Amino acid sequence: MKDIADLLGRICIAMIFVYEALDTLLFFENTKRTMADYGLTWRPDLVLTVLVSFLIIGAIMVLIGYYANVGAILLLAYWLPFTLIVYSFWNDAQPVQRLNALYFMRNLAVCGGCSCSSPMVPASTVSNDSST
Repeated sequence: MKDIADLLGRICIAMIFVYEALDTLLFFENTKRTMADYGLTWRPDLVLTVLVSFLIIGAIMVLIGYYANVGAILLLAYWLPFTLIVYSFWNDAQPVQRLNALYFMRNLAVCGGCSCSSPMVPASTVSNDSST
């Protein structure tokens, strides 16, 4: 049962990032304009290409469990700065501050889930047998 729950958790986490990558690819020009609105103007094509690569590779690695810890680091390398830049509720006007604070906390929870879902030591290598 634990293996099924682990798989479902990895699927859910990976789908968030796969959707983000697909959305970025489908609306590439809009994403570049949004980046410029947030002051990110240094080589937007290169930055977006690298970030989408991080998202796709990281999501696949977490999904299949192959070097899932490296995949989680790739995903966090995208998601954490994204959260801090886009949902900086402390800089927002009062009407949107509460909503962006909720989005900020939700994204932090995703970061926590990403961190917890792929431990540095795979569970299959840990033995509960005290005789070894």
